[in-house]
Amino acid sequence: MSVGIIMLVHTAFNRAEDVARHWARGGCPVVIHVDNAVPRAHFEDLRQRLADFPDVLFSKRHRCEWGTWGLVAATQDAAELLLKSFKDVRHVYLASGACLPLRPVEELTSYLAERPRTDFIESATTADVPWTVGGLEHERFTLHFPFSWRNSRFLFDKFVELQRRVGYKRHIPKGITPHMGSQWWCLTRQTLSAILDDPERPRHDAYFKHVWIPDESYFQTLARLYSTQVESRSLTLSKFDFQGKPHIFYDDHLQLLRRSDCFVARKIWPHADRLYNAFLTDPNRVMSRQEPNPGKIDRIFAKAVDRRTRGRPGLYMQSRYPNEGWENGVTAGKYSVFQGFSELFVCFEQWLARATAAQVHGHLYAPKRAEFTSGQTLINGALSDNAALRDANPKAFLTNLVWNTRGERQCFQYGPYDNPKILSPMSRDPNAQISVISGAWAVPLFKSNSNFSDIRAEAARLQKIESRMLDILRSPEIKARIRIWSMAEFIENPMEPLQIIIDEIGQKSLRRLAEAPTLEDLTGFGQFLQNLKNQGMHPYLMGDFPVDPSPRNTRSGGRKPYLVKK
Repeated sequence: MSVGIIMLVHTAFNRAEDVARHWARGGCPVVIHVDNAVPRAHFEDLRQRLADFPDVLFSKRHRCEWGTWGLVAATQDAAELLLKSFKDVRHVYLASGACLPLRPVEELTSYLAERPRTDFIESATTADVPWTVGGLEHERFTLHFPFSWRNSRFLFDKFVELQRRVGYKRHIPKGITPHMGSQWWCLTRQTLSAILDDPERPRHDAYFKHVWIPDESYFQTLARLYSTQVESRSLTLSKFDFQGKPHIFYDDHLQLLRRSDCFVARKIWPHADRLYNAFLTDPNRVMSRQEPNPGKIDRIFAKAVDRRTRGRPGLYMQSRYPNEGWENGVTAGKYSVFQGFSELFVCFEQWLARATAAQVHGHLYAPKRAEFTSGQTLINGALSDNAALRDANPKAFLTNLVWNTRGERQCFQYGPYDNPKILSPMSRDPNAQISVISGAWAVPLFKSNSNFSDIRAEAARLQKIESRMLDILRSPEIKARIRIWSMAEFIENPMEPLQIIIDEIGQKSLRRLAEAPTLEDLTGFGQFLQNLKNQGMHPYLMGDFPVDPSPRNTRSGGRKPYLVKK
């Protein structure tokens, strides 16, 4: 015999029995430690069921609470019993009751026999460990931890804070460089016995008893003192999520586990009958002779963690609704917002739809209803045009619209009359393309037949609203692609900005615009603005508009599209 197994068991005793029998039938002696918190009746029952295997022993029981010294003490006693009782053991493999052998036992014994002096233990200094969760990387070795992190979290945190405040630090014993790594190792008899028989062991134990999570640092640190050849890796496949909790393997992970080529995997769901039947009861499994390579499935786990923590861009659901600013993209795809275009151009929505083949809506955040394209009242995903439903959560309305129409570019109009609560989320959305012609809201007022005093009051109100909107769009926190023109600036040469906008939408092949939108008749608009000024209202958002004549469109070349005045 060459490999001895230590099993730390605290639950699922039927599975622990199956695995212990598997190891014993393969010629490996087993020492089982059962948590002292387990009722004695359960412990005795397990011992009786395994009594027919003389090479299965039980060690002194300890209370094994997570992150405490009990786990190390249990491992020490089990290792001493194993080394004392089985003189032929060359390697000692530490496993748990939830571990499952993935390859034939004879493969493991052959693999270790070819490497008689090699210790397989994950062992890295605190500066090189990227996987610690919750902080306390170096401090776990320099502070005291008398309180349980799980059962007395408040006292744990407060005592750590107190030690930091007073500047308390424990001295690391001379000659020791703290290392960390996986609890599940495989050590040679020489290294393990050197650790257990070291005259300095009382000093080492006294120090590590007050280290946080010592089972991930005691053997990992001391192995560096005595081992002649350390392979800083574990032969056990063990994956953890972003919170530091172990991934649990279920029946549908069968092929995934086979691809890993690892000798042992944890943590296995106790009711995964298919896994236990496949790996414990198949006598004809072909030996792979492959080097254990958990990296084969690292990519899959990385994707799973990313999906769990970030989700899909623009998708929200109750199970992972993110805090503000934590979402993986505000929306699921790119969309375009136009402010002032439908006021300045005749039938702008129809023209934009022809030019881009995108889905072009009216004012989706208009006061009375969401103006879906073609006057629809419901669109993809049963999204309603009802204003009350939309305004209950304006951001959700937008994210649902973009998610439900994935693959089709959405364009819609926006302006000072619309719900202002959506502007801030849109400005922080990298998928948003927002184009603004400031002051264009004055064109409908200019063409209206209202009393001039009412027009002046409404113009003052709209200008104040749009000014606040522009402040939001110009804030440093914005992530959207934003372009802002004054009305006077835009109509001097409208084809160039229109071409840029159309090219960015990119629904059709890039080419020069063959058809230009029709500009509203602005004859007398300059005088209209002057009249507003004469009445005490200063319309500055439109830019520098001459009083007379009205703005004219010029053509720079015979081949360039031109605007048609109504």
